[in-house]
This record gives sequence, structure tokens and C-alpha cells, in this order.
Amino acid sequence: MKKSFRYTSRVPNKNLHIDHDDFREFEPFDGETDLIPRSAQPGVDALLVVGVDMRKDVNAAHHYTGEYMTNLLVVRRGQQFIIDVSFSRPVTPQDDFQLEFLIGTDPAANKESLVVVNFGNHSGAAWAGQIVEARDTVVSLGVTASSKAIVGLYRMYVAVAMGNGMQRTEKDPNTNFYLLFNPWNPDDDVFYPDDAGRSEYVLNSTGLIYMGTPDQVTERGWVYGQFEEGILDACIYIMDACRMSIHNRGDVVKMVRTASALINSQDDNGVLIGNWSDDFSMGTPPTTWTGSASILQKYHTSGAPVSFAQCWVYAGVLNTFLRCLGIPSRVVTNFNSAHDNTGNLKTELIFKPDGTPDRHKTQDSIWNYHCWNEAFMKRVDLPPKYSGWQVVDATPQETKDGYFRCGPAPVIAIRDGELCHPFDCGFVFAEVNSDLIHMKSDKYGNMTPFKVDTTYVGKLIYTKSLSGWGPEDITGTYKHPEGSPADQQTMALAEQYGCSRDRSNFPASKLSIQISAQAGYVGEPLRVSVTFYNQSEAMKLVKVHMEISPTYYTGVVASDPLKVEDFRLRLDAFQSSIKMFELSPQEYISYLGSNSSLEVTVTGQTDDVEVSEVKTIALKLPPLNITLSGQPQVNRDIYVMVSFTNTMGFPLTGAKLAMEGAGLLETQVYNYRTIPSMGQISRKVGFRPTKPGLQTLLVVLDCDNLPDMTAMVEVKVVP
Repeated sequence: MKKSFRYTSRVPNKNLHIDHDDFREFEPFDGETDLIPRSAQPGVDALLVVGVDMRKDVNAAHHYTGEYMTNLLVVRRGQQFIIDVSFSRPVTPQDDFQLEFLIGTDPAANKESLVVVNFGNHSGAAWAGQIVEARDTVVSLGVTASSKAIVGLYRMYVAVAMGNGMQRTEKDPNTNFYLLFNPWNPDDDVFYPDDAGRSEYVLNSTGLIYMGTPDQVTERGWVYGQFEEGILDACIYIMDACRMSIHNRGDVVKMVRTASALINSQDDNGVLIGNWSDDFSMGTPPTTWTGSASILQKYHTSGAPVSFAQCWVYAGVLNTFLRCLGIPSRVVTNFNSAHDNTGNLKTELIFKPDGTPDRHKTQDSIWNYHCWNEAFMKRVDLPPKYSGWQVVDATPQETKDGYFRCGPAPVIAIRDGELCHPFDCGFVFAEVNSDLIHMKSDKYGNMTPFKVDTTYVGKLIYTKSLSGWGPEDITGTYKHPEGSPADQQTMALAEQYGCSRDRSNFPASKLSIQISAQAGYVGEPLRVSVTFYNQSEAMKLVKVHMEISPTYYTGVVASDPLKVEDFRLRLDAFQSSIKMFELSPQEYISYLGSNSSLEVTVTGQTDDVEVSEVKTIALKLPPLNITLSGQPQVNRDIYVMVSFTNTMGFPLTGAKLAMEGAGLLETQVYNYRTIPSMGQISRKVGFRPTKPGLQTLLVVLDCDNLPDMTAMVEVKVVP
């Protein structure tokens, strides 16, 4: 089938400008009526384009893009891809033709959104062109996009020189193609130096996100689904909807900084609406999501922000966006993450004169955990030392330059306290390095510090390991060992850059408190052990206050204390005493809501000493059972059976069972009104795997009064 053509006068490449997406620039000039092109070679038939083959399968194999579920070609910049052009006759050395690549609604050569690649006697384009092979009337053309090229969806035309004009192919959506960042190319700013990292941080479509507390780390799976149908289009739509300049889309630093704002909806109609309350009636609870694909597809379809998200959802969706475009990325969890509302390195917990916590005056908070992302890139705007992993955070916390965004902040700059470098290093530094200041107010409201804990914040920083489904401890990439000379130098340098600290110097207290608890399952009694130590030579009479409160993972107390104990304790010299406390399920169940954490606060006062200790306890959740039946094979039916028994002494309300697996199963959600105590649910679901290899199926059971029970199973799919 022959292509149709339009004919225009030849225009010098560097001045070629295209105004509109409907390609009216290829209409004849005014007054031009003879549309039959003149041959440049008398007696030789005009060279016409008969067909174009984008060689999708061959190119995908070389560009590691075969998993993208799209009919269009997907390639990476800085690496050659092959296009076959069929002509009406064999090409001769006298023939002059070119490929033209356009992106955006107003492409122009001087803005690198219109690129002409020549194959005749012309040269000098930013993209390289080469005739790889000629077979009769078919010519294989090799094209190498610049390693700095704009990333996104391109349109392509073949143009043949005809006398004083150019004959171009008609607009054909089948010759559109996606151009991505290239972590395999050393000249690309996202180059990652080894195959194991590229396999994990670019190609892995399922991951783990760590949650809980430093002492009780839990995990949940997340299906990034960056290769699923429609996700690449959704990522490009996000940039279009939020009006990201087309000319910034080849700069990874600008891309990542903009993306941190685009994923939240605070100020630019971005993807996700945050909600840290207990009321999710107007949307989907954050704990119900199993992955990013359904969120991005919903945003693309509706054009409206999706409800609801909390930090791990923002991080999961941003990770999908980055990996989809070819930027190496990972989700990171910082345990005991400071959220300091006063812009310094002092996170203050305030206590009343009687030793009870003053929740009203305490403005700062410490999140049990906070999830953000790291993106790997060369920082061309900074000295070479600062290239590598960069913090980028889409959770809306503070405005930067008028937008809720954070990063990219070089991890090494955070570790070394070099907070003058862009972007937002000081904010991230405080999240992992703030001092926890225990303050006591007197009856006049005056505040006096009585304890400084320099080790509580940023206790542990985790990401998924390269080698499997366990955690990698990356705390050392953010912080030098506590108290080491390097740590002291870092903190001193951070102060020079304006991060103020509390310089109070308290002698080591000879009265101390230690809290421990064996965290059982939700529905079991919580037993807390508090040990008081007197290491002085004198007897101490201690006035003790103890309270247990339900808390959100953001450190905000969800209700009044569930248990309060006030008593006096006699401690002889060099002696200790243990006190046991128990909280029954009936006392805490109805207050858990969308969290399963309890905060224990203990203060002790003598005539001359004040001490306090805080510990957050995450209760365990009951397991889900998953069994597979059938031979996992591409395009063959297989079944998964999910079952759950409510062994707790209370009913589960508003239960939703969700499951998803990249290459296995699109998101499925099943609603259950109530699961009674000792009641059981089971669900058998059939699906057909779409691609071979080791895939992962994620299952979540989410309830109004008990969130986020998760399970994962690996499925080895054969071709």
C-alpha cells in the first residue's frame, strides 16, 4: 500500500519551525498548484516512500524496552535504533532524503523539539544517522538520538528531496515512538554503572516498602507496574497536564524536581490527594492500594487528582513514574523521621509541670517512618562528588519556591552536612539528624530543656536489597557513625549553614528509664515492662507518670490516653525496679482505626532530676494464606486462592480484599461487609500471565478497624 505525501519547498533545517500539532506546515504554499514533485535526476523515476517499519521487536531487545505494553516503538536516547524505509525503487547515491522527528505542540529546531536526521551529503544534526543496509528497495536506517534529547512521545516523517522542495510522508500514528532516558549509556546523565542495579532500579516492576518502627520493621509489597498498558502514556500526560515545559524534559535534574511536585495535588492539580485522617469515605484508603498502575490510569482517564495517599503511596507512584521514563530509582524509608515545623535541628517534646506530655504545645512531630525516593543521576550543576543517589520526596510537607516539592538533594551532601547545594538539603538533613529535645514548661509557660537525645531521629534507613526480598541498611550513606569525628564535623558544618541546635550540655543522669514490650498480635493483651535504674549513691523517691496512647504513624496521638498510671517509687542506691503494665484488647481495639501503633510515655521526677522516655509499639497483624493451582504459563489459566480467618475477638468491618501482580493480574478489589470473630473468607481468582519470568502477586486485606494485612507470593511463569 502506497503512502500519500505532501509537498513543500525546502527550508534550511536550523530555521525550520512547526507551529501546530495538526501539521498544517506540510500544506502547499499559497499559489502552488502543481503538487507533482520534480525528480532531481532526469530520466530517473521519482523516489517515493512506500512504507516504514519501526522494527519494534528488534529495537526493544537492544533497548531493554520489550516489557512495555504498547504497540509503539520504545527506545532509549544515546543508543542506535533501526528503522526500515521501503522506497519505490532502489536508492542511489544521488538521492537525498531525511527523517524528521517532532515532539510537543510547537516544535522548533532551535529548541531541540524538531530534529532533522540526514542520510545524504548533509551532516551536523544533534542526532546521528547512518545507512546500515540497503536491500533492493528497502533501506535500514540507524538513528542515534542525542544523549541529552527531550524525553517523551515523538512523531516521525520521512522527507525526500525533490528539486527545490521536500516530499514528506503523511501523519501516521504508527510511526510515533517513545524516547526514554538511558541508564545503559555512559553519556546519559542517568547512567547506572552495573547490570544488577539497572535490573533492580529500572526494570523491576515490583518492590518492597518498609514500615513500622526501628525495633519492629514491617514491610508491604508494591506493584510499580511501569510497563503496564497505558502507564507510559499516563506519565507523559502528567507532565502535559501540569504544563511542564517540553524543553525541560531532557534534563533529569529538572525532570525529577518537577516530578516531586507533580505527584501531589497541592498546588498543580497533580496525581494524588493526601489524607492523614480516619475518614476515607470520599475515596480509596491509602492502605487499600496495591500498586501504582490503577492510580495513574485513573488520573489519566479522569484528569482529576486521585484520592487518597499517604507517604508510601506518594513514594510508590513517584517510583513508577521515574522507572517508567528510565531513571534509576528506589523507595527509601527513614525510621523516626523528624518533621520539624520551626526549620532547625531541634525537635521538641514538651511536658507539663506535673510530667504529663503537653500535646497542645508540642508542634513538632516524629513520624514512626517516612518514605521518600532516591533517583540516580549525574549532577551536571554540581561538582562530580555530588552525583549518584539523590533524595526526592513527593509527599507534600513544605513549600519550596512556591511548590510542594523536595529534591533532588545529593545523599552525600546530606551525610557530610554540605547543605548549601541544591535542592532542599537542609530539610532532608533535619529529617535524619534532628536532636530530640525534652522540654518542661513551668506554670508561667517558660520552657527548660532537661534531656537531649541525639540518636533517636533517623535511627534506621532501609531500602529493598539488590539481591532479593530483604532490606538493605543504607543508614551509613546518610549519616556518619553517631559521635564519631566525622559526625561531629558534619554537625558543625550544618550549623554554619544555618541549622541551629540546642547546645545544652547535661551531665549523664544517674536516674534512667527503659521501656520494653513484646509486641503480640492485634487482639492480644499488650504487656509493657518499664525498668527504673538508680545509679547514684543515694536513695531516690521518684514520682512516675505513665500513659499509653494510640498514634498515627506520623506521631500524632489519635485520642486521649487509653491507660494512665501515676505512682511513687522508692529506689535504693544502685538499685533498679521493674513495673509491669497491661492493656487489654478491649481497652485499645476500638481506638486503633487506620493504624496499629501505641505510644508509651514514661516520666520520672525527683527533687533534683527529671527523666523521660518514649517508645512506639507496632502490633502484629494476622496472616493471609495464599495458594496457587495450575501450571504458571504465558496465556494459560492459573488460579490463586486467598483465605483469611479472623482469630481476633472482634469483628472486622468494611473489609476489602485487593490483589495485583505485574504481568499476572490487573488490580482486583472484593468488598466484604463484615468478617465476624472466628469467621473466614476465601476468594478464588483466575488469571492468565502475560509474560514469562519470575513475577510477584500481591494481596492486601484492608478493614476500617484493622488496616493493611498483606501477603506476597512469587510465581515462576514459563513461556
